[in-house]
Amino acid sequence: MLRILVLGAAAGGGVPQWNCGCPACRASRSEPGLQRTQASIAVSADAKHWFLINASPDLRQQLGATPQLHPKAGSLRHSPVAGVILTNGEVDAVAGLLSMREGSPFTIYAHPRVLAILKANSIFNVLSETNVRRLPIAIDGSFEPILPDGSPSGLEVLAFAVAGKGAWYLEGKSHPEGGDGAGDTLGLRIADKATGNYFYFLAACAEVTDDLKRRISGAPLVFFDGTVWRDDELIAAGLGNKTGQAMGHISMSGDNGAIAALSGLGIDRKMFLHINNSNPALLRDTAERKAVERAGWQIAADGMEIVL
Repeated sequence: MLRILVLGAAAGGGVPQWNCGCPACRASRSEPGLQRTQASIAVSADAKHWFLINASPDLRQQLGATPQLHPKAGSLRHSPVAGVILTNGEVDAVAGLLSMREGSPFTIYAHPRVLAILKANSIFNVLSETNVRRLPIAIDGSFEPILPDGSPSGLEVLAFAVAGKGAWYLEGKSHPEGGDGAGDTLGLRIADKATGNYFYFLAACAEVTDDLKRRISGAPLVFFDGTVWRDDELIAAGLGNKTGQAMGHISMSGDNGAIAALSGLGIDRKMFLHINNSNPALLRDTAERKAVERAGWQIAADGMEIVL
């Protein structure tokens, strides 16, 4: 069986964000059920060995809150985490790697552009290559992640390029890998090789193209970018000066938003994650949340477990 754990469902900064007094952050400080850590999931084919999809800055907290990811009883040093698959090089996807520096073996899988970012930043050298291998992901090429002892995981991962943008901290600077940006934002199709069950993971997406529609049509489950409800949301709320598009994210609403673009594709279960604190759909009783649910979408929450 294919098992999925939602470790975190929020965009960068989480909910509540440490310095924010917006409605969602204020409400979440008194209502723990509204709180979200930064987006990441874990996936397994055997319920024993797990692969993280992105390593958020909240990873230490997420691992502590997830019994399936605790060391096994009687072991001084052990982790069920066999690897980390990165879909981009943003801070909220890679910073958690620094919490995994205590010597347990695992493998990092990422596009060469993201691996180049890690290599160029010496702080990631705390992840000794003696224990932590770094393997490149090819766009539109399937691979099977391996366990620390070299045995197969039973998973099959297909990475593909989606519309997006590079890490914001590299804006105006030369990318360590150069090139045209292909590979800075990836979507994943993750399958259980034994059963054939699969799902899609797209934590960032700036546009739903015809190719993307073809890929995910009829999928049992899709995790999709839910960063903002409307494109100018942060500007209208006085929380920032960038649109969702400028940050590389499609809005939930609108004629070209995710809800409209992904309707009628026969997807069994549609789940928004990477949800920003500015997004009113986070709050249960808002008109935006009701519109999400009427359209057949769910808002992901930390601690969810899904079995396919």
